[in-house]
Amino acid sequence: MLPETAARLTALLTRMIQAGDVAAASGLYFVDDGSQDDTWRLICDFAAKDNKVNGIKLSRNRGHQNALLCGLLTVPGDAVVSMDADLQDDPEAIPAMIADYRAGSEIVYAVRSNRATDGIFKRESAGIYYRMLRLFGVRIPFNHADFRLMSRRAVEALHGYGESHLFLRALVPQLGFASSEVQYARQARRAGQSKYPLRKMMSFAWEGVTSFTAYPLRLITTTGLVVSAGSLLIAIWALVIRLFTDRAVPGWASIVIPTYFIGGVQLLSLGVIGEYLAKVYESTKQRPRYCIEVVCGESFVQR
Repeated sequence: MLPETAARLTALLTRMIQAGDVAAASGLYFVDDGSQDDTWRLICDFAAKDNKVNGIKLSRNRGHQNALLCGLLTVPGDAVVSMDADLQDDPEAIPAMIADYRAGSEIVYAVRSNRATDGIFKRESAGIYYRMLRLFGVRIPFNHADFRLMSRRAVEALHGYGESHLFLRALVPQLGFASSEVQYARQARRAGQSKYPLRKMMSFAWEGVTSFTAYPLRLITTTGLVVSAGSLLIAIWALVIRLFTDRAVPGWASIVIPTYFIGGVQLLSLGVIGEYLAKVYESTKQRPRYCIEVVCGESFVQR
């Protein structure tokens, strides 16, 4: 997809410059997240042919969110638009985002008007996930991914956030600047395969929950109260069976049921607490979130 992405975005950038929507010094920046294929060579070829194209290569793979943050914090400009390079996010929404920025919005979220190109499982699970985040108190625009415009002031404010576990979809709304939404129709993937299989999507979803809310920890307390009440009811039931019937198996109900039930809840609770402790551990190390190995392009040469 990379050659087609570069061609469409450079053509769009040229049109916007000619229309006076953006400055002539505006550029296109690709972030290579430590790829092992020919991605970086292609980016350098694009940069050699067009001085508006630039590249940033990370020293190794640091994950989608860290690579995105690297781009946001590295590139120049009064405003920065971020998007994935698979063209499922429609580039034609960018002029409308620029218009909202000129109208006073510091952050413009590109929101999917429909997800018809996604499979039914992904579409339904995404809807459930966004609703679950809202239930947990995480403020995030519905059906928004990482296709957004941020002003320079918003980017500089984002620079002050030092989380080692990034979830930019929820972190950016925390900045609190004036924002707006632009809708677009999500496109079908034209080539290649998604780098987010079910396992990674589940991991990313869990990252978003545990990075922005302590609700699961509070849920443990609630679960403990419910389990305690349930155990009391079971004890009363076992006592009634023992005193008023002849069907009681000595010791079974009063030992086995509470043991299995409470044991499962304890293991689940320890797992949730361990996840939060792991995040604290990672944060205390204060390791850099990314390392830039090399850059290419006229903009970086000038800087």
